[in-house]
Amino acid sequence: MTPAPVSTSQRRRVLLLCLGLGVVLFLWQLGVSGLVDETPPLFAASARAMAEAGDWLIPWVNGLPRYDKPPLVYWGMGLVYALPGQGWWNPLGTWAARLPSALATIGLMLALADTLLRWPQHGRRAALAALTAAVAFALSPLVLLWGRIAVSDGLFSGCLGLSLLLCWRCYAAGGRGWWWGWLWLGLAVLAKGPVAVLLLGLTQLLFGWLQGDLARLWCRLRPLPGLAITAALSLPWYGLALAVEGEPFWRSFFGYHNLQRFTAAVNNHSQPWWFFGPVLLLASLPWSPVLLLGLVQGLRGPEAWRWRPVPVAPLPPALSLQRYSACWLLAVLLFFTLAATKLPSYWLPATPAAGLLAALAAQRAQAKRWGWGWAAVSTVLLSLVMALAFAAAPLWLPLVITPEMPSLPQELLESRLLALAAACYGLAALVGAVLWWRRQPLPGLAALQVPLLLFVPLVLLPSWQLGDRLRGLPVRAMASAVRQHQTPDQPLAMVGMLKPSLHYYSRRVVIYEGAPATGLVNLADRLGRERRRGQEPSGAEQQPSVLLVIDAATAERPHWRALEPELLASSGIYRLWRLDRQRLERRAAALAAAGVRPDWQDPRPERY
Repeated sequence: MTPAPVSTSQRRRVLLLCLGLGVVLFLWQLGVSGLVDETPPLFAASARAMAEAGDWLIPWVNGLPRYDKPPLVYWGMGLVYALPGQGWWNPLGTWAARLPSALATIGLMLALADTLLRWPQHGRRAALAALTAAVAFALSPLVLLWGRIAVSDGLFSGCLGLSLLLCWRCYAAGGRGWWWGWLWLGLAVLAKGPVAVLLLGLTQLLFGWLQGDLARLWCRLRPLPGLAITAALSLPWYGLALAVEGEPFWRSFFGYHNLQRFTAAVNNHSQPWWFFGPVLLLASLPWSPVLLLGLVQGLRGPEAWRWRPVPVAPLPPALSLQRYSACWLLAVLLFFTLAATKLPSYWLPATPAAGLLAALAAQRAQAKRWGWGWAAVSTVLLSLVMALAFAAAPLWLPLVITPEMPSLPQELLESRLLALAAACYGLAALVGAVLWWRRQPLPGLAALQVPLLLFVPLVLLPSWQLGDRLRGLPVRAMASAVRQHQTPDQPLAMVGMLKPSLHYYSRRVVIYEGAPATGLVNLADRLGRERRRGQEPSGAEQQPSVLLVIDAATAERPHWRALEPELLASSGIYRLWRLDRQRLERRAAALAAAGVRPDWQDPRPERY
């Protein structure tokens, strides 16, 4: 018998509570810290340039077209950048840049809760299960990070997650509203590309096969007209971009950022085939054991706790969400395990399914059964291990070497934030253990989440701001010094540590080069030959000097130290130099004579 949905008033209260928690987790203090190097400033600068130039087709950054992602995230950021008064309410640029990720994550929280409120999977504590699933998703370390940074992963995960949830809701509701899932799939394709279609299709195939109901799933979802809706929404931009940009767009977006990333490891992101196994566990700490129990239940049926072969029987559509979530998670796991390039962020689309699986496993748990007992004890032990690890920070934190933030270990210890983190995880272990000892599985999981909700505003956000002060503020200070000292048309370069935020905050084209001698030869050659939007080639006669931002370690290398720079400003580990172009060219010529050749014209798919 299908449990009745919760009442309208109770549903409204749960959704309002979810919204409030989402605001605290993902919107509160969103704009008080700067952009996190290295990728977010590239997204932010591209979106800001779109808004300022009124060119909404192709994003540009640092004078070059940026083909790596479709436009949805740039459009979302750019619409906020187009609002007036940026210097007053958005001085660091982070409200506009981070808002699409934050709103998509909050929207997915609400969708998870609303789905379980409308289609309760078990008769017990449906409202609590809905809230617990949304919070379990939001408290994933991956979600807490990518829900607050200016990249496309959070928006993609939100759009794809809504599409997958709406497809299941269509199946559970007898085919009503079948077009909504395909509309959100079109937005997911505009957020990150055709991988969205592959992940949704693989999820439906796995679910239809495991459920033994592929024909009814096909009839209710109507994939052929559905894919036509997806294509009508997403393909016009791809067609226009290909028509305007031609072969460079095709080669970069489809060839490199999609096909090559799947078939070959790029940017040294090669990982073993089992990489996403540990990521699965780490992304759901400390309730990873509860997630694993939910995954086994979803794949093997309600009696999976017996740990013996059990035939998997078809479930009523309205009660099949746990099985659907297991197939959702498994689809992400299989697809990205097969991909040659592996990054932790690739697991983000699986985190909504992980939240559902953990909450549903706790909801259906019976305290006397061995499967739940193992998951509960393991979760408490993991919480204790994390509490002890934070409490022991004075022993291991001084061993952490952070060249960009040499004082970070000391300042973290002096702030007492890690001691507070230990208290949060210790309290989570205590309340979880007490309630589970009293045979309250779902309330125990919900109560365990409360101290971890407190962990975000009490520990995570202050730590984020500390890191920004030590790591981001010096780069922003260099950008301010550049605006003060740079003369019209004077070139600007950065060597050693390459920070795109220098381009974002200085609003200048920056030539980025590495610390080795090749970087010096490249810099001299590029100043005289490279052309990009906002920068023209020049000789030493036209531009006798160049501004150079350099970090302390790179500045100590003999080939840079011999340039006899003029020091204009310093902040943190960074220095702003004014270099004589003729001296730079003489030094580059000497290095070239010694066999150092420029390589800046070699193919670099991710140049900026």
